[in-house]
Amino acid sequence: MTEEKKDLNLFAKKVWITAGIIALLVILIFILKAAFNVLLMIFAGSLISIFFHGLADLVERNTKWKRSWSMAVGVLFTFLVIGSMFYLMGAKISQQASEMSKEVPLLVDTAESKLRESTIGRKILYYVSGNNSQKLMNSFQQIFRTSFGVVGDLYIIFFIGLFFTVSPSMYKDGFVKLMPLAAKPGAVRVLNRISGTLKGWLKGAMLAMLIIAIFTFIGLKIVGVPMALALAVMAGLLNFIPNFGPLIAMIPAVLIGLTIDTNTGFIIALMYVGIQAIESNVVTPMVQNAIIKIPPAMIIISQVLIGTLTGGLGIILATPLLAVVIVIIDELYVKNQAEAIQPAK
Repeated sequence: MTEEKKDLNLFAKKVWITAGIIALLVILIFILKAAFNVLLMIFAGSLISIFFHGLADLVERNTKWKRSWSMAVGVLFTFLVIGSMFYLMGAKISQQASEMSKEVPLLVDTAESKLRESTIGRKILYYVSGNNSQKLMNSFQQIFRTSFGVVGDLYIIFFIGLFFTVSPSMYKDGFVKLMPLAAKPGAVRVLNRISGTLKGWLKGAMLAMLIIAIFTFIGLKIVGVPMALALAVMAGLLNFIPNFGPLIAMIPAVLIGLTIDTNTGFIIALMYVGIQAIESNVVTPMVQNAIIKIPPAMIIISQVLIGTLTGGLGIILATPLLAVVIVIIDELYVKNQAEAIQPAK
């Protein structure tokens, strides 16, 4: 009888321990979900810091200056370029963007009347009208929600990036100190490889954005579309978001083209698709695939998953996050598996 009571007590103890572990995991999952937007902002700040350090590396290699001077030149050069762009093109872009926002109702009405002229167009209108329109709008708002609002998020991201830029070793060394002694060399190696991968990814993304903006501006000017500069800048900036960004950038351009005639709208759509095809199949493979190969399907899956959990910031950062995950898996699992198999041969 005593043995049975002991067994029952032991069983009850294991049940309570299991239940406690499950409850702890559930709590951690909820905490991570609630704090994931904050983690994304930290990651975005890290990208800003990596960008500035990449510029500093370039200056240091070519001038042999001290790191602090190279960093100062890189940051100053960035702000000068941004300031010059706003000074030279800001007024025109702002004017064109204002005109575009005022003409949105007219553009939508014109596009609707053009679409009603064909069977396919009427089907498209059916899916974006009434209850379906409300569902689409709710989904859009759900995807592009933010934790503190756009301005608040940008403010936090900027200062996180600034602090990471000024003293990156403080945060890197602090993270490494948290690792067990045997894991410290591996942690340093993984962090260095992540930094190099993200530098390469940023270089490719910025080059692609510039190419998209230039090609789009030239194409829109040839077609004779008004507000070409604003549309080109929008296309370049939104190209930072793979898959979804170019689609969003194409919508206002096609709407403006439809106000001219249906053929112009169709030509603009083909032009955007063609430019994206060139960027996806020529520019991106040349620049980024030499650093890390990311399967296109995985990019879409990561964007949908992270976007559903966190909103617009998750969609924007899904690709670099996926690159980091691929590096971590390669360093901590794939290479270890290869090393374990090697002696057996």
